[in-house]
Amino acid sequence: MPVKVSVVIPVYNPGPYVEDCIASLLRQSLPPDEYEVIFVDDGSTDETPARLDALAADRPDLVQVIHQENSGWSGKPRNVGIAAAKGEFVMFVDNDDYLGDEALERMYDYGVANGADVVVGKMAGKGRGVPVELFRRNHPHATVENAPLIDSLTPHKMIRRDFLDRIGLRFPEGRRRLEDHVFIAEAYVRADNVSVLSDYVCYYHVKRDDASNAGFQRFDPAGYFKNLREALDVVDQYTEPGPVRDRLHRRWLRVEIVERMRGRRLLAMPAEYRKELFDEMRGVIVERFGPGVAAGLPATQQVVAALIAADRYADVEAFAEWEAAVVPKGAPKGVAWQDGKLRIDFTAEYHSGRTPLLLPADGARAPLEGPPQDVSEAVAWVGVDTVARFGEARVDLLLRERSSAAQYFQPVEFTREKLPEGESVRLVLRATGTVDPTTATGDAPLSGGVWDAFVRVRLGGWTKECRLGPVSRETGPTPPAGVVGGRVVLPYWTDPHANLSLDVDRATKRLGLGDLPTDGVSVSGGRLRATLPLYVAGDTDVLLRLDAGAAATGAVDVPGTLSADGSGARLEAALPGHGVKGTTWRVAISPSVAEPRFLLLPFTLRAGVGGVRVVRKQPPSVLRRLRREFGRAVRKAAARIRDRKA
Repeated sequence: MPVKVSVVIPVYNPGPYVEDCIASLLRQSLPPDEYEVIFVDDGSTDETPARLDALAADRPDLVQVIHQENSGWSGKPRNVGIAAAKGEFVMFVDNDDYLGDEALERMYDYGVANGADVVVGKMAGKGRGVPVELFRRNHPHATVENAPLIDSLTPHKMIRRDFLDRIGLRFPEGRRRLEDHVFIAEAYVRADNVSVLSDYVCYYHVKRDDASNAGFQRFDPAGYFKNLREALDVVDQYTEPGPVRDRLHRRWLRVEIVERMRGRRLLAMPAEYRKELFDEMRGVIVERFGPGVAAGLPATQQVVAALIAADRYADVEAFAEWEAAVVPKGAPKGVAWQDGKLRIDFTAEYHSGRTPLLLPADGARAPLEGPPQDVSEAVAWVGVDTVARFGEARVDLLLRERSSAAQYFQPVEFTREKLPEGESVRLVLRATGTVDPTTATGDAPLSGGVWDAFVRVRLGGWTKECRLGPVSRETGPTPPAGVVGGRVVLPYWTDPHANLSLDVDRATKRLGLGDLPTDGVSVSGGRLRATLPLYVAGDTDVLLRLDAGAAATGAVDVPGTLSADGSGARLEAALPGHGVKGTTWRVAISPSVAEPRFLLLPFTLRAGVGGVRVVRKQPPSVLRRLRREFGRAVRKAAARIRDRKA
């Protein structure tokens, strides 16, 4: 069988972090004879070389290890891996990251189906940032003109081997920065087609607990921006002057320069290092970026770029102090089940500190001809421009799985509203998000876990996100857990911050199943009936398990149905027609028939002469509870007396 994908992993002293990488490569859904794994050990001095050699000895059919002297960076080991690769495509993975279990199969199939030279798989950041807008939807035929490809310049892509050889594309080698920018930028602008797969998380980008990833180390500004100029050279070589080149250059101006000089990110740096960065950045702006590059930036970024170009470092710091106080707020207004989907009403706006951000009421937009005279003028211009461009503002609702960091956009409808505040105005976005648990993750169901709700607000020069919360009185009642698509989805408010999260198939005690009314369970005519505090959109097939433990009858599974019944769900199931007198069954329910996951119900069934009856666990009486509490108090007092005597 020809090799479809060669996975190339440069390795240098990853320690235990390589284990997740290895495990994910061994779990791939692509058959083992259709891909190969090539580790290129770049002179590691820890135990990794021996670990990889043992892996290769155990899996010679799949794993190859190449050892070489340390080259100083990742470029050479990746090139060595390309030379050794036999696959139709080459996938680049870093030794402290890992893949989704179906990543290779999905990316390969998607690339072949769309004739792609480059396949970009959806990324999730575990402690580090990853592109968001690029993965809003699938892009089977993406270019630097019709998609924000340039937002993703890390090397973690799948690239056709013939394409690499045809254009002679390889990574720059030696101890340097941004070798991946040079490589990927050329791949984007020279590829016949780039395909972006956004409906499955293919790549998990991990920040180590010790923050020792190469990308988190402080860099030498002169060397860094020298390497950045080489990436700009690639763009200049393969594009013509004009809007496309300006748009590509804008990515480096925005991400590598302006964003480092903004808000809390700038203020967190040591003062001397800030100034050193500033001086190198100014050189790049003056030398390489034409007027059309900064002109396409949002308002706040235009101000920072103009101040850097004008060599006004003190004003950049002062503007950063103002910006640091501007944060988004997402306030929930109502959460309810509707037609099998969760409807979430909320508002979103920016605050300055603890109060809503007030902006000039009369927003008459004017271009920024040059750097503002002072910071107050910069703030005023940003405010006017933000109000004028309010019609371009948008808000998104994202769900992010807490353990994996996989995130997905949810459908949102919103309106924009200007609220007068004296001579100023508040800009508020009123939105309704819809979460369909059966299609919430790229047309796939929500997987088991905890999904946190985030609000992403794009307004003026800011694109920031925050948790959706806290809950307040005006939010209204919290909806019950819903049984949708064979899963139990529980909306709840986190403790202590009261933000919205969804617990999928994990909650037990929080479901409220123990709060059944006394008359809520009955057995009649061989059928069990119970009203459960759950939401269902319509008749739903479930599975009931009757477990007699060590009794001769053992466990019996019987089909049942849940149907909407007022504010709850009506459970009905036919009981088995046999049972030993005196046998007691514990009762559990599974919302999925195909994949049983049982939840224990707060009652038992007991077989007797007259048939089956319900036995409920009665709560202790008030007198019994008082006796227990008095006994505990006496025992604690006796223990204190003994401690004093000792």
